[in-house]
Amino acid sequence: MIRPLAAAALAACALALPLRAQVGKGLLDPNVATEAELAALPGMTPALVRSLVAARPFASATAFDAFLAGSLSAEQRTALYGKAFVHLDLNRATPAEIMLVPGMGPRMRHEFEEYRPYRTLAQFRKEIGKYVKPDELARLEGYVFVPMDLNTASDDDLRTIPGLGPRMLREFKEYRPYNGMERFRKEIGKYVKPAEVERLARFVTVP
Repeated sequence: MIRPLAAAALAACALALPLRAQVGKGLLDPNVATEAELAALPGMTPALVRSLVAARPFASATAFDAFLAGSLSAEQRTALYGKAFVHLDLNRATPAEIMLVPGMGPRMRHEFEEYRPYRTLAQFRKEIGKYVKPDELARLEGYVFVPMDLNTASDDDLRTIPGLGPRMLREFKEYRPYNGMERFRKEIGKYVKPAEVERLARFVTVP
């Protein structure tokens, strides 16, 4: 049996461990999807696929929605968002962005916002799991992410960033420790264009 003092010490150690966060899984990310994957989405035509590829990366779910609104109805976009979506930053997403999640209502949007700031997806599961069943919780998690600490995130966590391959994983780690996001932008900007740097920057932070 663990004595009370020992238990308290273990709890303190657990709190002191580096916090990690991940990107929810299950949906196609339109910023990195192949043309074949995009063509299989509801409502997509060859012309729209070409336009989408030329316009990306989209900086937010609302930017993606605004692009599609010129070609697809609200109903068509909702059907598409059941398959593909630009992930929401749980700590920064606007009410308008959150409401783009299919099936989202005002009450659940409020719950998403109430528990900010999120530090991990585990916290999201704990809090939102009070209101929905496990299968719905898993579905909602697919739409969101919590930015991860550039200096402590594990390889497995970093690999959840859509489109992050082995080479970029190596570059992310090579410049540790980061002293701020400007350092990240400077170093990663050696390898990709500014718009791609900003897409990647959405998923990470330097506390």
